[in-house]
Amino acid sequence: AFRSRQGGNRPIDRSTAYRILREAAEYVSLDEVGTHTLRKTFGYHFYQQTKDVAMLQELFNHSSPHITLKYIGVNQDAMDRAMLKYKI
Repeated sequence: AFRSRQGGNRPIDRSTAYRILREAAEYVSLDEVGTHTLRKTFGYHFYQQTKDVAMLQELFNHSSPHITLKYIGVNQDAMDRAMLKYKI
């Protein structure tokens, strides 16, 4: 997705992507940001827009829809919303 400054049409490597993300996260005072953050964020928004867990499962090469939904945090979001609505 991002071309290297080393010439040609070569992409940046994983460690360079990680360093750039960490520097950007540090600049805006965010913790726990890495290259997987982009993958999970893409998956979360793809699912919210399409509700196509089967396509996302295939894109991520996961073995089940349950794993995909857990990976992108959809189940956790649903639990969090339910707990906010729960009253004793």
